[in-house]
Amino acid sequence: MATADQSSSQQVKIEKGNALLGTLVIVFLAVALLALVGFLFLKPKSDLIEGQAEATSVRISGKLPGRVVELYVEEGQQVKAGDTLVHIHSSLAEAKLYQAEAMENAASAQNKKVDSGTRKQIIQSAYDLLQQAIAARNISEKTYKRMESLYKQDVVSEQKRDEAKAAFDAAVAGENAARSQYQMAKEGAQSEDKESAKALTDVAKGGVMQVEALLQDQYLVAPFDGEIDIIYPHESELVSLGSPIMNLLKLQDKWVTFNVREHLLADLTIGKEIEVTIPALDKTVKAKIYYVRDMGSYATWRATKATGEWDSKTFQIKARPLEDIPELRPGMTVLYHDPTK
Repeated sequence: MATADQSSSQQVKIEKGNALLGTLVIVFLAVALLALVGFLFLKPKSDLIEGQAEATSVRISGKLPGRVVELYVEEGQQVKAGDTLVHIHSSLAEAKLYQAEAMENAASAQNKKVDSGTRKQIIQSAYDLLQQAIAARNISEKTYKRMESLYKQDVVSEQKRDEAKAAFDAAVAGENAARSQYQMAKEGAQSEDKESAKALTDVAKGGVMQVEALLQDQYLVAPFDGEIDIIYPHESELVSLGSPIMNLLKLQDKWVTFNVREHLLADLTIGKEIEVTIPALDKTVKAKIYYVRDMGSYATWRATKATGEWDSKTFQIKARPLEDIPELRPGMTVLYHDPTK
C-alpha cells in the first residue's frame, strides 16, 4: 500500500515538472516570436533635429531726435524700396537751422564788406558776430553746467554730458575766432580780415550743412523691399537719437537654423544639400548648408567623464532653401532627420 502511494506521488511530481517545462517553452517561444517580429517590421527612427526659419531683419532708425508726427505704414504691410515710412519733427533742429543760416548770412555779409574795404561796416559786422558768439557760448556754458549737475545726480548719461561739453568747447572756440576777427577789423589788417571772414563763412556753411543733414532724417524711407515687422513708437511719441522706429523684414533672404552635436558634422558640411520638413506647411524641401560655426563655450556639451568619450560641443548650422517658399515665415519650426540613425 505504501509503495503504491509513493508511485502516485512521484507520478504527480513528474506531471507538474512537465507542465512547468511546457509553460517555460511556450513563454520562450512567444518572446522569440515578438523579437523576430520587431526585428523584421520595426525600423529604428532617425534622430530628429528641430530648428527654425529666419529672415533678415533691419532696424529702421535715424539720427534726428524729435516727435513722431505720422506713421505711413502699419505692421504686416508690404513696402517697396524708397517708400516713406515715418515723419519725425524736431523744432529744435529747425531752430538750429534757422540760427545756422543766420550765421551764414552774417558771415557772408561780413565777407562782402571786407572785400569792399568799408572799414566801419567791417568792424560793426565783426562786433555783431562776436556778440552772437558770446551769446552762444553763454547758452552752451549754462547747458553744459546743467548737464554736469544732472550727470552727477545720475539723471542723464555720460554721453549726454559729453555732447554738452563738446558744444560748449565749440562755442568757446567760435567766440575766440569771432573776437580775433573783431580785433583784426579794428586794427585794419585787410589781408587777415579777408582770410578770417572767408573762414567764418566756411564755418557757417558747414553749420548749415550739418543741420540739414540731420533734417534729412525727418522722413525715413525703406532701404529695400520687405515687410514691416514691428513698429516701436506710436504717433506723437518722442524718439531719441538712433532709437529704433521699426523693424523691416527682408523676406527674400530666408534661411533655416539648426543646433547640432559635433558628431553630426561629418554629414553636415558646407555646400551639402539636405532635406528639411516644415510641419506647419506639411512640406519637405531641399536646403543648402552655407554656414557652420561653434556656438562657443556657453553652449552645452557632454562631459568626457560622464560618457567616457570625447567632448561633443554644439554647432550652429544654417541652410538656405533651394526653392522660393512665400509661405515660410520667420520662427516656423523646421525639422531635419539624421539619415545615419
